[in-house]
Amino acid sequence: MSSNYTYDYIIKYIIIGDTGVGKSCLLLQFTDRRFQPAHDLTIGVEFGARFVDVEGKKIKLQIWDTAGQESFRSITRSYYRGAAGALLVYDITRRETFDHLLIWLEDARQHSNSNTTIMLIGNKSDLESKRAVSYAEGEAFAQQHGLFFMETSAKTADNVEESFVDTAKDIYEKIKQGVFDVSNESNGIKVGGHLQSKNVLPLTTDNGNNCC
Repeated sequence: MSSNYTYDYIIKYIIIGDTGVGKSCLLLQFTDRRFQPAHDLTIGVEFGARFVDVEGKKIKLQIWDTAGQESFRSITRSYYRGAAGALLVYDITRRETFDHLLIWLEDARQHSNSNTTIMLIGNKSDLESKRAVSYAEGEAFAQQHGLFFMETSAKTADNVEESFVDTAKDIYEKIKQGVFDVSNESNGIKVGGHLQSKNVLPLTTDNGNNCC
């Protein structure tokens, strides 16, 4: 049996944000359920994957962890287009990583699908005594720009699962509503073989004028 019968959907994610905010640690905590305090800087792009259950559907999340350095920004941009979900991460103990969010967000919205679900993540919530950005500030930024918001700790795993799964829930809701054209894999979603064989693809409003 083909391996694509083992899932209902594959959804592609991208993790973005400044260097050192914990992007790779979040991915490792989500995929392997472990924390690695000493982590080499990501060079270009790293990859991880895990299955989650959303409303009884088996969904495989394919997650691209990108480098935060400016020198790799052009590489990062090439991954935006094929992502249905994005985690935009800052470090609550480093004000400058929060101040740079707008640059990242503008980049994401310029290069990604207009329907991409974006979750704002304030990471390192375990370092409360070193906090430089309040929860209210993160929440306000998210509300202002139409993002989901969560504070996480890659070290303690607090809200890590929820950040990935809640993003998947929103994407699946868009699939059900026909927001995504799931016949076009460039939107970051691939339909599993048994859904195809049952001909239960969500209805779309594709009239040939979809955005690229």
